[in-house]
This record gives sequence, C-alpha cells and structure tokens, in this order.
Amino acid sequence: MSEIASAPKIRKHTSLPTVAASSLAGTAVEWYDFFLYGTAAALVFNKLFFPSSDPFVSTMLAMGTFAAGFLARPLGAIVLGYLGDKKGRKATLVASLMLMGVSTTLIAIIPTYATIGIFAPLLLLLLRLIQGFALGGEWGGAVLLVSEYSNDSKRRAFWASWPNVGPPLGNLLAAGVLAVLSATLPQEQFLAWGWRIAFGLSALLVVIGLILRLYVEETPLFKAQQEKNKESNAHKKSPLTVLIRGHWRQILIAAGSRMGENAGFYIYSLFIITYVTEILHLDRGVGLTAVMIGQGVAVVAIPLMAILADKLGRRPILLTASGATVVWGFVFFMLLDTMQSGLIILAAVGGLLIFAAYSSVIGAFFSELFPTEVRYSGTSVSYNIASLVAGSLSPLIALALYQAFGSGLAIGLYLAVMGLVSIISVLCAKETKNIKLTDLDA
Repeated sequence: MSEIASAPKIRKHTSLPTVAASSLAGTAVEWYDFFLYGTAAALVFNKLFFPSSDPFVSTMLAMGTFAAGFLARPLGAIVLGYLGDKKGRKATLVASLMLMGVSTTLIAIIPTYATIGIFAPLLLLLLRLIQGFALGGEWGGAVLLVSEYSNDSKRRAFWASWPNVGPPLGNLLAAGVLAVLSATLPQEQFLAWGWRIAFGLSALLVVIGLILRLYVEETPLFKAQQEKNKESNAHKKSPLTVLIRGHWRQILIAAGSRMGENAGFYIYSLFIITYVTEILHLDRGVGLTAVMIGQGVAVVAIPLMAILADKLGRRPILLTASGATVVWGFVFFMLLDTMQSGLIILAAVGGLLIFAAYSSVIGAFFSELFPTEVRYSGTSVSYNIASLVAGSLSPLIALALYQAFGSGLAIGLYLAVMGLVSIISVLCAKETKNIKLTDLDA
C-alpha cells in the first residue's frame, strides 16, 4: 500500500510536439465529420433525403443543409469562445469534440425520406446544426493550445500550423473512406447502407481524439491570465464585450484575410465533386481522386510553408496566397472543362496548394492579433465569420452562377473578388511575426 501511495503521479505533457499532435488529432477528427457531410451531400443526401425529379433541385437542397452548418458556427464560436476564455482551452476543446462525434454518429442511423418522410431531412438538418456549433469553437482553441505554448518560440507559425493540417487531413480521410466504399460496393448497396459506415467510424475517431486531448495540460498563458483576473476582478467582464469594444478592427482584418482561402477551399474540395459528377457527367471517382490527391499535397505543404512564414513574415505569405486566388479561380475551371483526369487533378492540387499557403500562417497570425483574455473568442469569432460569409455560401453561389451563366468562369470571377478582399484586409494589418503573445497582454 505504501508503494502505491508513494508512486509518482502521471504528468500531462506540455512539450510543443505533443501539444501540436493533440491539436492536430482533434481538428482532423472534427473536420472529418464536418467534411464527410459535405462530400455525402453531393453523392448521397441529394438522392436519399431530398428526392426530386430535378437533380439540380435535389443537389441545391442538400448543399443548403451543408451551408446550414455554417449558420451555427458563429453561435458556437461565441458560446465556446466564452467558455474557452473563462474556463480554459482544454475543457472547451473536449466538449466540442464530443458534440461533433455524437452528432456525426447519429447521422449514420437516420432513416431516409422514403421511410419517415419530411422528418428525415429535418433530423439531418438538426444534426448538421450541432456539427456547426461544435466546429465553431474547435479551430480557435486548437490553435491557441499550440500558440500559447510557443509564446517565445521563433517557430510559432510552424507549430501553430499543425492544427491547420487537420482540415485537409480530415477531408482526405472523409473522401478516402467514401471513395473506398463507393468503389467496393455496387451503387445500390452504397446508397442503401454503405455510406453509413463512414459516419459510424466517427465514434472510434472521437475516442482517439479525446484520449490525446486529455493527455495535454492547460496552456501557461491562460493560467497566468486566470491569476491576473482573480487579482483585478476582471473575470466579471464578458470576453465578447471586451472583444467587440476593444478589438473590432482585428476581427475585421482576421475575417477578411480568410475570405479568399475559405471561398476557394470549398470550391476546390467540395464543389469540384458536384461539378465533375453533375455538370461534366464524369464518374464520381474522378472528383474524389482529385480531391484526395490535392488534400494529400496540402497536408505536406502546410508545415513546410509555415517555415517560410517564420522567416519571411505573415503578410508576404498571405498576400501571395490571396493574389494566387485571384488568378487560379479562372485556371481551375478551364482545367476542369477539359474533362481530362490528369488536368482535373492538377486543378485540385493547385487550388489546395493555395489553401495550404493560407493555412500555414493564419494560426499564428490570428493568435498574434488578440490578447490572452479574449484570444479564444477573437480567433473563433473571426474565423467563423469568414466561414459563414465565404465558406458556407461558396458551393451555393457556384451552383447559382453556373445555372445563370453556364460557365465556370463566372465562378472564377467570384473567387477573384474574394481574393481581393483578402489582399485589402492583409494590407491593413501590421507584420506580427516578432510579437510575443505576452506583450499583447501588457
């Protein structure tokens, strides 16, 4: 008994590689769940939950529920951001991961429209809203978990880039699982039950993510802020109130800098599947393969480009990516319209490399805009404003533009406008690569 009593306690890890791995695991799982829905909306939900004699109408309705998830993301950013600034980064991240995992697993067992009628799409919509709410507080917390451990690090962009590997990795996993199921099952079986396996896998992935998240200690900057709040009674102030009153300019800069990235990402990784299958009438495997290759390239490119961001600065990388967005939107659809598999892959890879450039730096850039007391709220709100305005609407806008003009070049013009918004926003920001996060608190 005395040996047991004197046994050392297991200490949670605080090394940057371990913290970065924990953040990456959580974001990968949450974005697997979120993107799995988007991919399934283009391949499955339009047929099983929104039946219509017009395939275009079915796809628009399915994409509408995809966009609905983004409506809940700002609310999630506000609520979970508040909890993250008040109760801690770690506890809030665990809660968001559990919410996402439960809602995605439940999607796997929803009956179709043929079985329960209008309740099928309504249930699907409800669970999609929960997904969006959970994701609203995920990215900001995951990035802060790393950034606030690298306060003095000259490689903050590198370490803070690892949570941003989660979205392309999660999308790669989602597209990969659906591609394997689609390729190994006849169409009837895939639509009947095969797609449900992909959603059921979420339960296992969430358990893995939770174990890694519980293994990490709370950030030292948040602990210091808690002590400071106790001494000054600052804990009585609402983080959201402080954020809006004192940091509205940073919110606009951060959200604006993501417009090109977010609009482009959902075109390059989700709308491409709709375009290839529903408009070009190619096999669904062509679009899925292009997305998987592009996402694989992005996974490797993000941390490599982050090394450049630590050397050159945040603004040069963001301005280069935004300028590329202005041009690539037109090139992207010209390549797709060739209907050649190799060129379709090139289109996806080029677009997702631009996304990788953005993702290599926004984790550090956002963290360097806000002080510790409102950093979770500030990063989450800014991130999800861009997701709502640019990301949620881009597939719907793309479909509507194609329907109106019959050409992908109209969609390219839309992407060019989003890229210009990002350029203007970044030009309004100061370079932040040499800032210590504790200096912002002063």
